Amino acid sequence: MSKGVSGNVFDINLLKRVLTYVLPYKGKFYFTGFLVVSLAFLAPIRPLLIQYAVDNFILVPNSVMLYNITLVLIGLLILESVLQFAQTYLANWLGQSVVKDLRVDVYKKINNFKLQYFDKTPIGTLVTRVVSDLETISDIFSQGILIIIGDILKLLAVVVFMLIQDWQLTLVMLLPMPILFIATNWFKNYIKLAFQDVRTAISNLNTFVSEHLTGMSIVQVFNRQEKELRSFKEINELHKQANIRTVWANSIFFPVVEVLSAISLALLVWWGAGDVVAGKTTLGTLTAFIMYINMLYRPIRQLADKFNTLQMGMVASERVFKVLDTEASIDNKGNNKADNIQGEIEFKNLWFSYTDENWILKGINFYSTPGQTIAFVGATGAGKTSVINLLGRFYEYQKGEILIDGKDIRKYDLNALRSSLGVVLQDVFLFSDTIINNISLRNPEITKTQIIEASKKVGAHEFISKLPGGYQYNVKERGGMLSSGQRQLIAFIRAYVYNPQILILDEATSSVDSETERLIQKAIDILTKDRTSIIIAHRLATIQKADNIIVMEQGEIVEQGSHNELIRRNGVYQNLFELQFSNV
Repeated sequence: MSKGVSGNVFDINLLKRVLTYVLPYKGKFYFTGFLVVSLAFLAPIRPLLIQYAVDNFILVPNSVMLYNITLVLIGLLILESVLQFAQTYLANWLGQSVVKDLRVDVYKKINNFKLQYFDKTPIGTLVTRVVSDLETISDIFSQGILIIIGDILKLLAVVVFMLIQDWQLTLVMLLPMPILFIATNWFKNYIKLAFQDVRTAISNLNTFVSEHLTGMSIVQVFNRQEKELRSFKEINELHKQANIRTVWANSIFFPVVEVLSAISLALLVWWGAGDVVAGKTTLGTLTAFIMYINMLYRPIRQLADKFNTLQMGMVASERVFKVLDTEASIDNKGNNKADNIQGEIEFKNLWFSYTDENWILKGINFYSTPGQTIAFVGATGAGKTSVINLLGRFYEYQKGEILIDGKDIRKYDLNALRSSLGVVLQDVFLFSDTIINNISLRNPEITKTQIIEASKKVGAHEFISKLPGGYQYNVKERGGMLSSGQRQLIAFIRAYVYNPQILILDEATSSVDSETERLIQKAIDILTKDRTSIIIAHRLATIQKADNIIVMEQGEIVEQGSHNELIRRNGVYQNLFELQFSNV
């Protein structure tokens, strides 16, 4: 993050950055500020009018003037209510508008992070940033900075009105104020640390719940419910303790304010009553000062609440801007479009590491002409999946070159490059949406007719038609209402309708039954026709027709050639082949 962003409640740099999101709505922001200032100076007028009424129309009875001034007071109250409504509505509207724009920026930033960022960052943490942290930032406007300014102005206005009327009585009444300032400063420092703990606890809780709900099947299969429940209780206890520390601070501070308010009232009555008897002040002034005490201490008490809100908003802002300041995106400086890619692929002496310590790929070299099918085989961890991740620039390689149609992939526009690739993964991810939307990904250029036609070619139309609602069937989260084979077929239809120039299949038949594998193999034959295809497979029977089979071990290519060529070499591929078919 930028320097100066420390989470302090009055961190000017951080506050300025938040306020930059107000610029599109500056007219409403200034008008809201005007309403806040107006309310601050309207409030002290009522005690002044009451003072005037007591001294001139009650002690010296004048029912007509008392009636008139009562009407003025009622009108003033109505005006204050209308202004208060407008100020509250606009402040909340501003907060929600700022959060809407900020949430779009945060989500857009996260959307462009390279996959390596998600490897290291818990999803629950990002959910907290995008949802609850941003909602907390909205309170900066609805309950924070503007209201605090208004309360401070109201306090200043009240003190000025009091000093003008009776400066001695004012000073006597304000004697407890130094104690109040000390208590407020303590409260400010303590609550800052407490709220930082609260936000951390919320993030940890979200992360735990998100991960364990996603992996609930593993928890139950290995009978870990009790152990994970104990872990959840520990995290939940830390969350409770963090919140209790804020409650503890509030439970001390608010009674202190009430006691000091009572002391001020007692000093006012003690000193003021003597002045009234001595004729130094009037009963109306004393009545007004009693109202002024409430106007002084109530905003101070509320100021503490608003301070809490502002502090939480600043802590949340710091966390959100830390995400925005994170440089974890793939550089997109290329300007070449990928509309007419033919599918020629070449890896030249490519080296890649996830951590800059252990090389995952070491000196990879291979070449594919347009329309060829390349298959990668090898043990788990050999580096096969890393090859396809690098081809789509989901990770950045350290040394060597990757060329498509003779051009470095970094010279292609990133979105255009990825649009030219179609990927079917082993673990198919489906959104909680209809089948038709999971296939089209809500692309308006893909019609239902195209989807149905593709489904028929892939062999999935029959099972989809039998589902309740057919193509409008909601597959729920991660496609949980479908079998793994059905999810694979949906992924194949998705790849087919997008008509990519280069097709990538990563273990696409490793977790399906024989019947579904037959359908998928048919789909593979259709999809790979006349387009460059890269297939990663453990089942060697599925890749025997490949033009070039590349065998990998520990990040290196140890053999490559056609199926018949590799069998004749009597090497690693032949051993893998014999192991798989020895029991057939």
